[in-house]
Amino acid sequence: MYTLTPYQVGDKIKFENEKQQYTIQARDNRYIIATKPFNLQKTVLYTIIDLKRGVRGPDNLIFGFGYESRLECLEALTRLQDGSMEISHRRFVHLEASELRTLTPPTNT
Repeated sequence: MYTLTPYQVGDKIKFENEKQQYTIQARDNRYIIATKPFNLQKTVLYTIIDLKRGVRGPDNLIFGFGYESRLECLEALTRLQDGSMEISHRRFVHLEASELRTLTPPTNT
């Protein structure tokens, strides 16, 4: 199991192969939900990190729910916890140890 314990809601993380940082919107000991702006559509892109399985990706719901606000992300976290939603088995990617080492550490500003 991976651990990203220093990361809290509001911290920024950046994945190795992506230019823009994500903001953590919701988390527990297993899941982290993070978003980044998608200005062309005036919305956000999101990713869900499963620290137990070592994967990240979108949810598995056909039309999904919104991730535009922190409240919507907290509601998604609740669905992950109760098992009514999970990370897509078709569209997830494995987290590499090297990628986790390159996540931007939280800043104390």
